[in-house]
Amino acid sequence: MSNSLSSFSDFAVLIMRLSIGIIYMLVFGLRKLTGGVELWKKLGTAMSKFGINFMPEVWGFMAMFSEFFVPILMILGFLYRPSLCLITFTMVMASITHLSKMDPWGDVAFPLIMMFVFISMLIMGPGKFSIDFYLKKKKKTNEA
Repeated sequence: MSNSLSSFSDFAVLIMRLSIGIIYMLVFGLRKLTGGVELWKKLGTAMSKFGINFMPEVWGFMAMFSEFFVPILMILGFLYRPSLCLITFTMVMASITHLSKMDPWGDVAFPLIMMFVFISMLIMGPGKFSIDFYLKKKKKTNEA
């Protein structure tokens, strides 16, 4: 049975990209997108933990971008690995923010788990049902 299931690994990666991407975009990204500059400024102050106190709106915008627009790229499998680097960094920052505020472990656990999920997805790649795979395949045929 395991041999027959392994033939569906690209389909499993697609399911993971779609489900995590849609949920992340709608549950987390949309709230940050519609929160506007005021929310972005609040989110961007997390960078002060690293001595970065300038332009919190820009840092907050980047958090919103990584939680709303990166999932779209993730779903499409386009610019997949660079996008996952951005959202992974956002999860590192979210984890550090929750830890520094001594939040309950339940609040810390989610961004930590997602950080490792995104790292795993980055390593696995987008699979063959992706724009990146299509472009890579097209490039190889043009070189031949």
